[in-house]
Amino acid sequence: VFYPALAAVGLPSNIVTFLIILRRNCMLSKSSSLYLMAISVADNLVLIFIVVIELSLKYHQWEPFWSYEPWCNLRDIFTYGAYNASTWLVVVFTAERFIAIHTRTLKTKVCTQRHAAWTVTSVFVFSHLCAIPYYWSNASVRQNNQTVCIHTLVWLQTLQSYIVPFLIILTLNGLTLRLISLSNRVHTTSHVTSERKSIVLLVTISMSFVLLSVTRAITQILLRTTHMYKMDRNDYSVGLNVVADIGTMLCLSNAAANMYLYVCTQGKFRREFFACVRRVFIFICEAQP
Repeated sequence: VFYPALAAVGLPSNIVTFLIILRRNCMLSKSSSLYLMAISVADNLVLIFIVVIELSLKYHQWEPFWSYEPWCNLRDIFTYGAYNASTWLVVVFTAERFIAIHTRTLKTKVCTQRHAAWTVTSVFVFSHLCAIPYYWSNASVRQNNQTVCIHTLVWLQTLQSYIVPFLIILTLNGLTLRLISLSNRVHTTSHVTSERKSIVLLVTISMSFVLLSVTRAITQILLRTTHMYKMDRNDYSVGLNVVADIGTMLCLSNAAANMYLYVCTQGKFRREFFACVRRVFIFICEAQP
């Protein structure tokens, strides 16, 4: 029930977010707008490949088609590629905002629409290239009279999707907050207000990603670095299995949460969102006989 509901909420909300940022004036820089639209696209790919195809449909099929070759080998190229892109777009957006706020000399070179377009394209390409090794590592086998897909490189995915991104995001956010605290003492009120808006947007996106993903990151590390990796993941009498599934739910919720975070924290986006809602409501009322 949870995963179909998550997809039903997340897919349209990401589309709405993309269209509002694309078509309306949300008082964002062109580079920031491009990053946020790219994150919306990547999040929808996560919802389609992981939430809908992998987690929702499997409860309606005894042996899903991706349990067999070649789909068992191909599946993780798309699922991990989409998740890697979603994760690393948050990382590069964090880095871009850090540069925009604190490095004036690099800002004019790095924080441009052209540079953002190249960065977004590179993230999508390299995210899927990094997932290609799963084609050879996965295997379709018979277990307990059922065909299942065995994954052997999950530890690598944990490293590149959680540990490294967490370290980068926490480091950059820590430096940003420290520098902002120091700059508040010397800059004017208008300058501080402008920077504060950028900080709120940055922290909203990056820290929500960390907070929603940390439970899954910890459980994956425990499952892959201790004797527990041999236990039955379907045995819910084991507390770690329950926590791991909760962590997965929270982690994937991040792919559906951005629109609501923007509405809560970004005044201009909130006004544009409610304006769109009013237009849709008026259209529906006028369409009725």
